[in-house]
Amino acid sequence: MTASPHPSPFPDGFLWGAATAAHQVEGNNTNSDAWLLEHLPHTLFTEPSGDAIDHYHRYREDIALLASLGLTSYRFSLEWARIEPEEGHFSPAALAHYRRVLEACREHGLKTVVTYHHFTSPRWLLATGGWEDPGTPERFARYCDAVTAHLGDLIDIACTLNEPNLPPLLATMGIGGEVPEQRADVPVWAAAAECLGIAPQRVAPFQFTATEAGYEVKLAAHRRGTAAIKAHRPDLMAGWTLANSDIQAAPGGEDRAEAVRREVNERFLLASREDDFVGIQTYGRTVFGPDGVAPPPADAQTNQMGEEIHPQGLEATIREAAAIAGVPVIVTENGLATEDDTERLAYLRTALTGVASCLADGIDVRGYHAWSAFDNYEWVFGYRPKFGLIAIDRTTQTRTPKPSAHWLGEVSRTNGASLASDRRAVGART
Repeated sequence: MTASPHPSPFPDGFLWGAATAAHQVEGNNTNSDAWLLEHLPHTLFTEPSGDAIDHYHRYREDIALLASLGLTSYRFSLEWARIEPEEGHFSPAALAHYRRVLEACREHGLKTVVTYHHFTSPRWLLATGGWEDPGTPERFARYCDAVTAHLGDLIDIACTLNEPNLPPLLATMGIGGEVPEQRADVPVWAAAAECLGIAPQRVAPFQFTATEAGYEVKLAAHRRGTAAIKAHRPDLMAGWTLANSDIQAAPGGEDRAEAVRREVNERFLLASREDDFVGIQTYGRTVFGPDGVAPPPADAQTNQMGEEIHPQGLEATIREAAAIAGVPVIVTENGLATEDDTERLAYLRTALTGVASCLADGIDVRGYHAWSAFDNYEWVFGYRPKFGLIAIDRTTQTRTPKPSAHWLGEVSRTNGASLASDRRAVGART
């Protein structure tokens, strides 16, 4: 371990990691609802996921690389569409694959933070009514039971659902969020219904469903999934991960901002009070004016999606989560989409300084996971946004760690002590 003259504010055992999601890195997830939606007429997706970064076959190389950088934790997801390709039929081969992934993490000393559902579902689930159908919570619990029975002994922390609160936030930006009666008039949902042989009003994918019925189904799935996990591993920390933007108001937008904060952040945090932890996933802030989301200030630096770069948002959402949920916090995603890795370094430095400030004030933060481990498939935005600590040449699939990867690895090796000296050096130069 590299010696540092500066004491660390981070507790022993703090998790230093990076995160991925199966559909975004594995490739050729052909049985999932996302693959279907990517290939429909009028799709919301810029391009299909295709081979992604072939993590399904290259996971050993990738896990070894993450460990060699000095990280201590890997957050990744399991793919329900591979594990249960048809309802009630579980694949021993898929379960064995994910067991090998978990074993590789253990061989390299990485703690495993495992997400059971990261946006994508089996195509058959969407055909049954997806994330508005009252039968989905029991189907999800059955899947959680099978997964934990086969893999639970190698899982260190379990995340049931990823970002169940993202759809209402996306709806404020005009992405998804249609009520069932409107879906027949939306070309992509009409096309999905035709492919699945169901009525358009029943098309309810996890990532784009913001109805009250969707909220109730997701909450029930989380509760039943947690119970299924705990039946096998009562000691296993379980929770869900939330897309909590730092919600702020511009003049005249106070009422709108408060309403969105209650719907998107607060009610999900209140539900987290029954869990062992809450995963917080913050990239910046969302500012509301009287007419909706306000554009970034004219002089603001922006990421590759045109959003304001605001790493201070993470500290705000950790404090909000601790105050409302009252359970330990794990940062399960945080990062910046940029081609300029010096911007990413500056972003991570500021975000982690905010985490350290929370810890200094006695807030129970257990870990930090950068999004993402690799440049990968970023859903509707395709492959253009570069969030990764590790660059990928998608022609050759060559992996190249960026300076930010080595920097975060050094922070991990010193358990955050190098962050203090790094901040002092940056201050001296400026």
